[in-house]
Amino acid sequence: MQHSDHVALIRAGVEGAGPNWLELGAGDGEFTLALADLLGNAGEITAVDRDRRALAALESRLVSRFPSVSLETRTLDFTRELPPGPFDGVVAANSLHFVPDLAPVLATIRDRLTDAGRLVLVEYDADHGNPYVPHPISWRRWPDLAEAAGFAPPSLIHRVPSRFLGSIYGAVTTVRTPETR
Repeated sequence: MQHSDHVALIRAGVEGAGPNWLELGAGDGEFTLALADLLGNAGEITAVDRDRRALAALESRLVSRFPSVSLETRTLDFTRELPPGPFDGVVAANSLHFVPDLAPVLATIRDRLTDAGRLVLVEYDADHGNPYVPHPISWRRWPDLAEAAGFAPPSLIHRVPSRFLGSIYGAVTTVRTPETR
């Protein structure tokens, strides 16, 4: 995928939201760069990953391309802890498919969002995984999982083809309120 694909997969979920975002499983930062591109000068990103070296590479890449975006990196396992927030949005790009039991992780994400906060998911559109993508979340399954975790019905943002599991999609949801039930 190209940078333009990464941007397209999250654009509609990021645009119009506030500037303070959390990215789960950021790695070396392909989606962090897309997020920084969309947030512009006002962006504040907290990127978490278990791999300290990947986060160091991300810091270098982001500073050289988007020097005015504020970046904080944290080496941690997002399935066990998250920074306190609150955040205007959370990007979970190719990270939740490593989590066998999504309910507690989604509950923690929901609790870290502002009232108008958004969860932007980028995921393989498949029901059966492989050793590299053990627990994909198909678009068919995502609405039920999101709603069970206290989120509003998600919207599909964009889809791109994938050599591995058919396609990758981007979707956005918000914390469920009485108006979104």
